[in-house]
Amino acid sequence: MLTSHELRQKYLDFFKSKDHAIISSASLIPENDPTVLFTTAGMHPLVPYLMGEKHAEGTRLTDVQKCVRTGDIDEVGDIGHLTFFEMLGNWSLGDYFKEEAIEMSWEFLTSKEYLGLDPKKLAVTVFEGDDDAPFDEESKQKWLSLGVPEHKIAALPKKDNWWGPAGQTGPCGPDSEMFYWVGESEFPDESSNPGTDEDNWLEIWNDVFMQYTKQKDGLFIQSTQKNVDTGMGLERTVTVLNGFSDVYQIDTMKPLVEKIEEISGKKYGEDEEILMSMRVIVDHVRTASMIMADDLGVAPSNVDQGYVVRKLIRRVIRHGKKLGIEQNFCVDMAKRVIEIFADVYPEVKRNQDFVLREMENEENKFRQTLEQGIKEFEKLLKGFAMALEKTGNKITEISGKQAFKLYDTYGFPLEMTQELAQENDLTVDEKGFNDAFKKHKNLSREGAEQKFKGGLADHGEMSTKYHTATHLLHDALRKVLGSHVAQKGSNITADRLRFDFTHGEKMTDEEKKKVEDIVNNAISKKLAISMEEMTVEEAKDQGAIGLFGDKYGEKVKVYSIGAGDDIASKEICGGPHVENLNDMGHFRIKKEESSSAGIRRIKAILE
Repeated sequence: MLTSHELRQKYLDFFKSKDHAIISSASLIPENDPTVLFTTAGMHPLVPYLMGEKHAEGTRLTDVQKCVRTGDIDEVGDIGHLTFFEMLGNWSLGDYFKEEAIEMSWEFLTSKEYLGLDPKKLAVTVFEGDDDAPFDEESKQKWLSLGVPEHKIAALPKKDNWWGPAGQTGPCGPDSEMFYWVGESEFPDESSNPGTDEDNWLEIWNDVFMQYTKQKDGLFIQSTQKNVDTGMGLERTVTVLNGFSDVYQIDTMKPLVEKIEEISGKKYGEDEEILMSMRVIVDHVRTASMIMADDLGVAPSNVDQGYVVRKLIRRVIRHGKKLGIEQNFCVDMAKRVIEIFADVYPEVKRNQDFVLREMENEENKFRQTLEQGIKEFEKLLKGFAMALEKTGNKITEISGKQAFKLYDTYGFPLEMTQELAQENDLTVDEKGFNDAFKKHKNLSREGAEQKFKGGLADHGEMSTKYHTATHLLHDALRKVLGSHVAQKGSNITADRLRFDFTHGEKMTDEEKKKVEDIVNNAISKKLAISMEEMTVEEAKDQGAIGLFGDKYGEKVKVYSIGAGDDIASKEICGGPHVENLNDMGHFRIKKEESSSAGIRRIKAILE
């Protein structure tokens, strides 16, 4: 049996042998990117370097990236969809291109030293070409040279074999995907490939060749820096290589299945409903725990990432009720998640107390309102039945006002009301709900999906100024409030900055004024900004603040605002920054408020 640990290690070892630097997983909470709530792919944290910025570790990188995707949260429960997953990746930043990338992919998949897959069970796809870009002949010829027969190379259109751009413009290009045979027969027949028989081939790896840039006029031009971006889903690959029928049988999932079996007294697969509920519980507990265990982790709340965490936990509790579980069980499940990942991601162990405390608090809160809310929902059903009996008119929709009452009074997220409605052949007036909720920053399912479509972070002039201002703000807060202050996330647009930080009390007006004065004093000095590349240990020795990587010797970028005795900030960061503070403007705090337990939030502008 191939374990997740073995696959991670084999992958990193292989690419290290090909002169790739191993880099740490970035946070699940993207810094300074207002377009997405979570890190959704391995390439997400590397966008600045794919755009041309130089990475401290060079032009060849490899990593295992933690990812969260909730756009297809309603698909969870089938054999493969997960909201949290690990993505293995290797990257060429203007270094090697198609031939070497394909060659390395094939070697890792088929060599006995690594995965040792039978080439007869592998097939590939390439871009078929269209008006924007020609057929990817180079990739096809490379696959042929490695011994892949022509009938197992499927040429597919842009919807299947093209990546990007993430926004309206930016880097993009054809991709070449690798598939493994999962059909009932031992080997595929001569006519079978991923284009003609997609049900029996499962994608396990994708090589993206970023050779084009899409312009504002819609035209695709050749990029000056050609990159390779690859992704191999760890869970799906371990599933396939072990011949499992679903991802819930692999070593990072099965202990959670066994735990929910123990708690519920039910058996996984006992019937379809039990199977679905157990899968949802396992997936959602895993995801909520990993989001909270992140060094930028957030507690359950009613906005942004916190709303997603709350939604996940509450779905867990409701599916627990379907399994007959009436007592608290989320903490026991979260402890198992921590056991699984503590040795893989050190932050999980560091933040375990926060995870368990917030998990228990949320379960206690929700259980207090859940029973009453379900009774209220049942009252609605009885009212609908009475209306049908009296008037003969069947009510098929729960009004927005009724859905909002369930949310506002009984803590039901809109999604839960929709689930209950669907189970009773009803719909919900979602627009009416959102209208009733317009005074709050609500994240309905549609809102979440829209936000997750996202794109590249805005590196425009004002966003860059605001990013630089967060460094000044962070340092000023530590000077005024104390060294316990640490960044817990930021959100930057061209109009304002939002900065979350650890602090247990509401700031006084005097404290806010001191912070503003420190920031504006630095701006008035028109300090220059410099960057040095150094190891994590050197950064710590120099007093830099920020999220430190966990791998000894890994290089990072340290940005200093000012020099000598006049340093306004020294922080580990990826950018972007202004070169000088001379045109920053006047910094003003508009609002300081609670974000979650022990976390404060500042909203500020540059005038």
